[in-house]
Amino acid sequence: MEYTPGMVVKSLAGHDAGSFYVVAAAQDGFCYIADGRLRSLASPKKKNPRHLQATGSWIDLSQVDTDRKLKEALRPLNSKTEKGGN
Repeated sequence: MEYTPGMVVKSLAGHDAGSFYVVAAAQDGFCYIADGRLRSLASPKKKNPRHLQATGSWIDLSQVDTDRKLKEALRPLNSKTEKGGN
């Protein structure tokens, strides 16, 4: 699957498995993901795309220009996982 900036993804592997992120960039076979909380837009996490699952949701990165706005945009998804939802 081709990952593009703005795509919302779920981490499938690693200590962050189950968390939702937005793809900040995709290059050289890796995705750079951010959540505005532990991983900022200025310092995204490098992740192998095989360890990600696309959710079908998108976030307009031109509207979400700060970590606070990104965290708020992802909050509904991440709160589901904290409560044990799917």
